[in-house]
Amino acid sequence: MISGMIRAATVDDIAEIRAMIRELAEYERAAEQARATEEQLREALFAEVPAAFVLMAEDDETGQAVGYALWFPRFSTWTGRRGMHLEDLYVRSYARGGGHGKALLASLAAVCQQNGYERFEWWVLAWNEPAIGFYKSLGVELLDEWTVCRLSGEPLEQLAAQAPAVINRTSGKDSCPH
Repeated sequence: MISGMIRAATVDDIAEIRAMIRELAEYERAAEQARATEEQLREALFAEVPAAFVLMAEDDETGQAVGYALWFPRFSTWTGRRGMHLEDLYVRSYARGGGHGKALLASLAAVCQQNGYERFEWWVLAWNEPAIGFYKSLGVELLDEWTVCRLSGEPLEQLAAQAPAVINRTSGKDSCPH
């Protein structure tokens, strides 16, 4: 059994989650990209239908948040089953090596098992050797044959401007699938 307290985030954790998101962005050399506000996080995580979910890691002795994992369900057309996408895994630098990251990942693996999720996937930056070594120690398979694609900003807007109307067959009106 892995030590440390892991719990589901509450709305009272929003400020701490946002602070750790910014810390993670700084570590990943992309601080300017971490623009999510507390209001946006509150809506995404605690709406009637949440967009994502968070587990918090707390220090056994102090009860202070030392890490978090933010995830959301995904679907595979190949397996016909849901899976889990881990968006963020972060443990504060002073708490690394204390088992919190492993405890978060083990807790997420348990969520996968409880929900019948067949896959548990995430991305890791190619230069982040400490994380890659940690993941390999857990038996993670690195999928080198896949490349992440991202469309954002002006190119996203330009492509969207070329979209034909999407008709909802039940209403006959233009609609946006979601």
